Amino acid sequence: MKLSDFSSSAFFENPYPVYERVREAGPLVYMGPTLALTASYALVEALLLDRRMVKQPIATVRERYGEMATHEPVFEAFSKMFASMNPPAHTRLRTLLTKAFTARGLEPIERLAQDVADRLIDTFVGEADVDLVEHFAMPFPIEIICRLLDLPVGDGLTLGEASSAMLDALDVAPLTTLGLARANRATQQLQEYFRTVVQARRSRIGNDLISALIRAEAGGEVLTEDEIISNAMLLFTAGHETTSNMVCNALVALGRHPDQLSMLKSDLSLVPKAVDECMRLETSVQAISRVAMESLVVGDLHISEGTIVFMLLGGANRDPARFSFPDRLDIRRADAGKLSFGGGIHYCLGARLAHTELSVALRAILTRMPELRLEDRSPPIWKQRGNLRGVEKFPVGPGRIR
Repeated sequence: MKLSDFSSSAFFENPYPVYERVREAGPLVYMGPTLALTASYALVEALLLDRRMVKQPIATVRERYGEMATHEPVFEAFSKMFASMNPPAHTRLRTLLTKAFTARGLEPIERLAQDVADRLIDTFVGEADVDLVEHFAMPFPIEIICRLLDLPVGDGLTLGEASSAMLDALDVAPLTTLGLARANRATQQLQEYFRTVVQARRSRIGNDLISALIRAEAGGEVLTEDEIISNAMLLFTAGHETTSNMVCNALVALGRHPDQLSMLKSDLSLVPKAVDECMRLETSVQAISRVAMESLVVGDLHISEGTIVFMLLGGANRDPARFSFPDRLDIRRADAGKLSFGGGIHYCLGARLAHTELSVALRAILTRMPELRLEDRSPPIWKQRGNLRGVEKFPVGPGRIR
């Protein structure tokens, strides 16, 4: 097994046989002296909770690209985001961001999401053929995060394209020279945009998340200009790409399990559980990494100091040692659980927001498009990327939209 196995067309279309090979090779599979993979649910869960396993994005860059790449703009930008940091810096920034992020509460966000979902569906009522990615899944979370950050919604799609190019650099397999250059250009575009926004927002403080970042204070400390810019980029990027992908990933999963789709249509109170199960089966975020700050023993495994572990969430979520019939969608699953939002101190800050958005989106689609027959669709065409999994297009007929 080699890293190139994670960048093939076959892998992009269906990564789960590769993850199964990783599991069959053992709970921890070494790709080099200091680089390992795991698709074991138990091991991933244990390592996410272990404070000795830390975020060190530059170490993973060095391992995959070499020393020179550590100074590339895209990797320097990731290293400045609070999600890439460790205590005490992570603790300070997460405290400040949590205050900013939770101040609004979820009820008004749910109302906002419902309004956006209905308005988007209204735009294609009566259309003979609609791509749900272009007309719903992509603009839905972009408009919501733009509203939360008080950005012009018209800027959202351009920013979304840039953030998507930047996120390509998170794949386990290294990008090509051209791909890395594209990610760097996108990063610089986002930095310039948000620097201008932050400077303007200081003279017009509002109730948005960027204003909250500017005002946020904990223990007498406030965020620096660079921290505000980097984390505004993080909020925008994390606030749309994964949710956009998951809308259609959930529809793919339901389409492949028509009995579960029928059950859900007949009882929409199951939507939250269906969201959880779809995220387990077909998660958008397929892999995350941690680095051992010291030698440690987990069960029977010894992990040496400095070892980089790529945790294959997409594989762990289908581990037969954790789930019965792991490749089957079961929205009433008794052994429910997932690692899609990570765990430990780095558990996704926006998990509740994402779950709310996905629940609203799925309920709106099933309510407004009651005759949508997902199982009749041709096989999905997946984006050619290894980490953030999603489909390129999702064409549907009108389904008697109402």
